[in-house]
Amino acid sequence: MITSTPHPGGRPSLRELAEANRLPDHQVMDVATLSWIARSRPAGPGVRATMPHRPLLLVPDDSWFARTETAGSTHGVRHGARVAVLVQLLAHSRGLTPARTRALAVAAACHDCQRHTDRDDPGHGWRAADWLAGNNEMVAAVLGAKPTTEAITAVALHDTAHEAFTGDQANAYHRHPEAVDLLKAADALDRYRLPLARWWPDLDRLRLAVSAWLPAAAHDLVVHSEQAHLAGATHTQALDHALRATFQE
Repeated sequence: MITSTPHPGGRPSLRELAEANRLPDHQVMDVATLSWIARSRPAGPGVRATMPHRPLLLVPDDSWFARTETAGSTHGVRHGARVAVLVQLLAHSRGLTPARTRALAVAAACHDCQRHTDRDDPGHGWRAADWLAGNNEMVAAVLGAKPTTEAITAVALHDTAHEAFTGDQANAYHRHPEAVDLLKAADALDRYRLPLARWWPDLDRLRLAVSAWLPAAAHDLVVHSEQAHLAGATHTQALDHALRATFQE
């Protein structure tokens, strides 16, 4: 059970900083913020996924991140791994082949790896896409599949609203619309990690349907993984615990 203990050293929590519009460049989860998140679970069932197997746990390496501080932050390793899980669940519901799903999930795990800060960081999608294109052999050796052109395009466009696409971005989107929309939806579903409810997922803004059980499951993934990490688990241990707890293995 998460307890509502003060942030170590008496520092304000992420939630307090967000309410005061004073969030720092690099944002790390704390007990008080996570306690509020846990108490604010969205309505709906946290139902077991209908995939024929457990979603793959794809954990990006800390060294792949552009800033050391970002690897452990709200856009870091655990966020990337959860988005990779969520994109697998969404892709399965859409009937994507296992190969397409795996490539997109691998790219999803790395989609924020070239962020410089946890605040607005325009262009980090293109930076991550360029990094993936140049490091696909290394990524495949660790995560088991090469990011495809389709998957890399999804990463490149994930941080840009459809209505803000340039001509080139719109053309890229029209070549790979399903992958782009899947990654955008998976990324949005992990917004339950953020410290204000107004930043949480707005399903009406997504361009594909989301199963009724997925928001609560996405929330549970955040709570279980962040709770375990705060208790001392490694990224991989925390995420493995979250998968087992969320899907009742």
